[in-house]
Amino acid sequence: MDFTHLHVHSPFSFLDGASSIESLVESAANLGMSALAITDHDNMSAAVKFRDAATKSGLKPIQGVEVTLKADTTGLSPHLTLLAENPTGYKNLCAALTRARLDNPRQSPALDIELMRGSTQGVIALSGCRRGEIPSRILERDYAGALEVARKYRDIFGPQNLYLELSETLLPGSMILNERLAEIADRLGLGVAATANVHYSEKQCFPVHDLLTCVRTLTNLDDVHPERKLNAENYLLSSAEMKARFSKYPAALRGAGEIAERCEVALQCKGKCHPSFPVPDGTPAREMLRDLVREGARHRYGKITARIRDRLEHELDIISRLGYDDYFLVVWDIVRFARQKGIRFAGRGSAADSAVAYCLGITEVDSIARGLLFERFMSLERAQKPDIDVDFDARYRDDVADYAYQKYGAGNVASVCTYNTYQARSALRDFGKAFGFPDEEIDRLAKRMPHLHADDVKAAVQRLPELKDLKLDPIKYECLLDACEKVAGFPRFLGTHLGGIVISERPLTELTPLQMAAKGVIVTQFDKDDVESLGLIKLDLLSLRMLSAVEDTMSSINGPGAGRKGHLDYDSIPTDDRSSYQMLRAGQTIGVFQLESPAQRALQSRLGANRFEDLVASVALIRPGPILGNMVEPYIARRQGSESIKYIDPRLKPILEKTYGVVLFQEQVIQIATAIAGFSPGESDHLRKVMSHHRSTREMAEIGKMFVAKAVQNGTSEKIAEEVFSYIVGYAGYGFCEAHAAAFATTAAKTAYLARHYPAEFFAGILTNQPMGYYPPETICVEARRRGVKVLGPCVNRSGKGFTVEISGGARAIRVSLGCVR
Repeated sequence: MDFTHLHVHSPFSFLDGASSIESLVESAANLGMSALAITDHDNMSAAVKFRDAATKSGLKPIQGVEVTLKADTTGLSPHLTLLAENPTGYKNLCAALTRARLDNPRQSPALDIELMRGSTQGVIALSGCRRGEIPSRILERDYAGALEVARKYRDIFGPQNLYLELSETLLPGSMILNERLAEIADRLGLGVAATANVHYSEKQCFPVHDLLTCVRTLTNLDDVHPERKLNAENYLLSSAEMKARFSKYPAALRGAGEIAERCEVALQCKGKCHPSFPVPDGTPAREMLRDLVREGARHRYGKITARIRDRLEHELDIISRLGYDDYFLVVWDIVRFARQKGIRFAGRGSAADSAVAYCLGITEVDSIARGLLFERFMSLERAQKPDIDVDFDARYRDDVADYAYQKYGAGNVASVCTYNTYQARSALRDFGKAFGFPDEEIDRLAKRMPHLHADDVKAAVQRLPELKDLKLDPIKYECLLDACEKVAGFPRFLGTHLGGIVISERPLTELTPLQMAAKGVIVTQFDKDDVESLGLIKLDLLSLRMLSAVEDTMSSINGPGAGRKGHLDYDSIPTDDRSSYQMLRAGQTIGVFQLESPAQRALQSRLGANRFEDLVASVALIRPGPILGNMVEPYIARRQGSESIKYIDPRLKPILEKTYGVVLFQEQVIQIATAIAGFSPGESDHLRKVMSHHRSTREMAEIGKMFVAKAVQNGTSEKIAEEVFSYIVGYAGYGFCEAHAAAFATTAAKTAYLARHYPAEFFAGILTNQPMGYYPPETICVEARRRGVKVLGPCVNRSGKGFTVEISGGARAIRVSLGCVR
């Protein structure tokens, strides 16, 4: 095989890689290379994205990592480059990285190389860059020490799996360093391999890498720091350039090619990785799921009609054919645990499109009654993994997660990571400091910048008057904006997903390295999209303080000494209570879930909300997308009857009638594409995804042509087809998932009922679970008083841990918690 770059850093080296994975892959492909490795610092977070990009470009992806080793006797923490030769090697790298992360302080990963003895099968080691233990000893003129370390590495990895890494980046000492490395290799019978220690795809990317280094080292461009590279030679050199640089060491060029030839595609995802549910008595998971759904349907519906039976059979068939019977049982078991423990929860998201989820008690949205599409959640064509989100009482969410850890094993469960990526404001702040802008100038610029992607900063400056008159140094300012655009989407650091966990059938370290996050939880090194590509399924176990407030409210209403007749069942609270809607129309929504913001308060009075569907629409309307897309005013005008509703095709009426002709929900996009263009459910959902994620104009144009062509075949005129497509394009990018809106609206309606009929208990619950919601405690107290509820000061004899309700002057009053006493 021709020369292959085996030591390459992507942006997932976190502030030490200045070219995107796509750019590195594209450059390698354009240079005629047939393979490429990614070796980021102490992580393999780029592995899935790199595999997909390389495969798409026809390159063989070689997975690797540059690890930091435990400090030696001199205090040096050396580097070592490790490559996965095959899937076994990939697993061993995952295990090694996990040890390096979990056995050391969170931000100081260090691999004890001795622990790799006996677990190096499928791993090829390169001696590393200048910070490698062998090269650094040579540069310190400790030739005997370098030879001793090389022997140790040879014993650990085996002579056939250890190569001494020759790198030429035109730095002082390179000539003698490579000579000594070659001598040691010859003396110990080891191979040599040429690398370029790549940190960016092209030379012109060097300034961005230099800025990232300044950010990483908390310095600016006027400072001297040993981490800053001395030249722009760490780029992806062509084979010809590498041949010229290593003319004295042709064996090193051959060695790099030989290693690439040996390496297989190490990251392979075969079949599902989610666990098999431990079904009692050996009953097939498919049968147990059907039995539970039938039982749940009888509880939910009483009489099982043909319509209900057909819908459930349709969903169960798709679930079974896609192989997710076990997964639904896992989720059912987790919410069953919560229910048994009295932990309040509420399913939401696209899972509420599923009647099976409703019958299993995972969600409270009747998708059959609402006419929701299961295909928005799952379909055979797309064969996508189910994404189920469940909110839990925030105080006990970790108890639910602990149940999953105990049941499936700590080594098989972990939280999902997220990548905090560069956006406009964060890029301006980081790079502004690196350029040496005064703090006040950076702050003024960042605060005036809207929340945008980093590659939109130039357009924003040209468009927005408040940014045009900043009067900053024009040269530095232009360079700053250029740099911000070039790091758009680069990962800044790794964080923890709000509630996502993965449960695996086998040890997670066979699939992903694990590490400790800032919140003290163990996380995967892959985000939600990547874990799904690995065959894992993310389950969102989310914390919601409103559910904590609801639980406290219900305990106060029904608890001992409540002084009320009868018992209030939260699940039986009506969503059509007339007095609750009177309260909403008056704009008295403070404390009400999802409806308390100033925009929502204004909407309720303008909308004249008087039914549950108005709440569903409200949840979807007051979002940045619908507001920017000018959907709110047409909806209100049509709801009030001041604007006529017209349907350019009669087939649109049954789809859009409940939203007054406005394409408000993503499910409606799917229905329109099916009715007008004859799209299959999978094609329709692809259209929905393209629009809702604002994909490229080229992709939009392609699917638009497909829509028109299929609509014409389906009996629609070309003119009408084009008009319908433009019609849904105008709104669909801002559409909301109706199932999710209905789930939130259910909680909104019930909390409105509590606020209307039990204000003392409800506001006491809200105050106990601060911080939450839109308003500070002072505002909640003002609202409680406005409702005729006294707020009594703290009392040593009467106050409790939380805010409590007591009788004062014959009326219910809120007693302030002792915890509020400062």
